[in-house]
Amino acid sequence: MSDLLQNYHYDLPPDLIADRPATRREESRMLVLDRGSGKILHRGFRDLPEYLTPSDLLVLNDSRVIPARLHDPSGKIEILLLVQRSPTLWTAMVRPGKKMRVGDHAEVAATTAKVKEVLEDGTRLLEFAKEPDLNRYGEMPIPPYFHRPADDQDKERYQTVYARDPGSVAAPTAGLHFTTKILAGLNHAFVTLHVGAGTFQPVKHDDLSLHRMHSEHYTLPEETARRINETKAAAGRVVAVGTTTTRVLESQPPGPLSARSGSTDIFIRPPYEFQRVDALLTNFHLPGSTLLMLVSAMAGRERILAAYEEAVRERYRFFSYGDCMLIV
Repeated sequence: MSDLLQNYHYDLPPDLIADRPATRREESRMLVLDRGSGKILHRGFRDLPEYLTPSDLLVLNDSRVIPARLHDPSGKIEILLLVQRSPTLWTAMVRPGKKMRVGDHAEVAATTAKVKEVLEDGTRLLEFAKEPDLNRYGEMPIPPYFHRPADDQDKERYQTVYARDPGSVAAPTAGLHFTTKILAGLNHAFVTLHVGAGTFQPVKHDDLSLHRMHSEHYTLPEETARRINETKAAAGRVVAVGTTTTRVLESQPPGPLSARSGSTDIFIRPPYEFQRVDALLTNFHLPGSTLLMLVSAMAGRERILAAYEEAVRERYRFFSYGDCMLIV
């Protein structure tokens, strides 16, 4: 157990950060970590079915990434839309903030955005003169560590093949490895969690007990709840695809699951004990991130950091477009 941010650091050579996806989705490598023994195997994502039984259930996040990044004609003002409150009202992150104070305007997406309020966390409440046409003018909100603008490849590859419900401003990246064919051969169900601003917010306190997660909206459908209950009753495993799916499932009250919509700000870190999720497929996460803390809660901080050191030695590709890890 560790409640100090400094204990979730690891050294990553910059050239291991993947700023482009693999040629084919299913070609990613997969590090398999046995959380009981600490044993590590180096496999490929195509091998995932070998680690599942007919009684296991994969649960995936079907949220769809919206083209939420906008620029003014000069390219000097960037807006990242976060939460839509009405057709013309959005909460957004703005850069640079000094050019977008209360009452200031910016021309974006063939309309005008006006700052109505600066919120406590520094985000802005923006009112548009008319509903912005994101499909025509918006850009995919790829991570800033790509150090490049989004392009046509990102429109396809920074989106899971099963994405259905629009609302995320970052991809649930553990699902990017799946093809329609691979998914069709596996027992699976869906939840929805719209990935929001928390993905972009670093942990600012070395004392993790002071950190507060952003709240994100989710939906747990009745069919998924029923199938998870049946899986547990049959002694099968619930295998979460991604940390977002994990947060939805672990946010549920005790007892049999039922359909539910709501918001979660759950912060999963050691020594958290998982109640719903038995195994996890996830990508490799940034040093010091809450996502690294979540996987540390599942497998143990020491074992996760040892696995990450092994992944660096073996030159795995890291972060959103990188390779994946299966924790069993």
